[in-house]
Amino acid sequence: MSLLERAEKSLAYHFDVLVTPQTPPRLVAAMRHAVFSSGARVRPQLCTAVALACGDDAPGLSDAMGSAIELMHCASLVHDDMPAFDNADTRRGQPTVHKAFGEPLALLTGDALIVLAYQVLAHASAAQPQRLGALIRNLSAGVGVPSGIVAGQAWECEVRADLSEYQRAKTGALFVAATCGGALAAGADPQPWTPLGAFLGEAYQVADDIRDVMGHAQALGKPVGQDALHGRPSVAQSLGLAGAVVYFQNLMDQAVGSIPDCGARGLLSQVVRRESERLVPTSICEAVGQPYPHLQSVPAAAEAPGAGNAVA
Repeated sequence: MSLLERAEKSLAYHFDVLVTPQTPPRLVAAMRHAVFSSGARVRPQLCTAVALACGDDAPGLSDAMGSAIELMHCASLVHDDMPAFDNADTRRGQPTVHKAFGEPLALLTGDALIVLAYQVLAHASAAQPQRLGALIRNLSAGVGVPSGIVAGQAWECEVRADLSEYQRAKTGALFVAATCGGALAAGADPQPWTPLGAFLGEAYQVADDIRDVMGHAQALGKPVGQDALHGRPSVAQSLGLAGAVVYFQNLMDQAVGSIPDCGARGLLSQVVRRESERLVPTSICEAVGQPYPHLQSVPAAAEAPGAGNAVA
């Protein structure tokens, strides 16, 4: 089963188990609309890949950790799209939740998905209850204050914001939660996995800044030009498009280089390489006069994740 298949299966399972028939039907429909709308599922895939690198001795728990992170991500998108923030009409090529179901239900949908993330962890931790506390702390750090995605959104409301701090909180924190969460779910030390999440998270925000300037709304599935419209910090504005692309390429190269020596290093490298092309494709690199990067190579040794040199 692929990483994507594991992510989708886990989300569907936990949603069906925990969102019971007693839930108001329109809220259920809005929650489904927010979660099951062709997302890339990068964060849960990353979480699972790290768990595999660390032995994955509790696959149900690592899948649940990935699902919890994806639910938090979806909740943040629902709130981010609302009129109080971006007032976006589309997300992932579909009407945003507030457009499809109205603002009150969109607000409640985001709130419900946040709570559902914790319910997923609690439900899955019965076999490994000693790991629940660390998993909750990890998820909370990626979402709340002082440096989670809520803080990242709040920096947009300040008169001035440090660009790197803003990016680390808005996007990077949940990627760190994904890599560290995969290790914690497998009973391993999360610290060696922090740099991978940090580099990827910053790269994602840089890519978003680039595509916000260069992208087409139809291709991206969401409005473009939002940073300039809302006066938000942007690497593309600070460094220019060519400089932003070079910065992105360097971050992705550093992400590959930060992968600890383990049996799943080849798998994780593939995840990074695939995302690099998806986020900032060759056409964008060529458009700003930058050659497409050849990301730092890693030993192709282990395509059998979890076998052999698992990181403890």
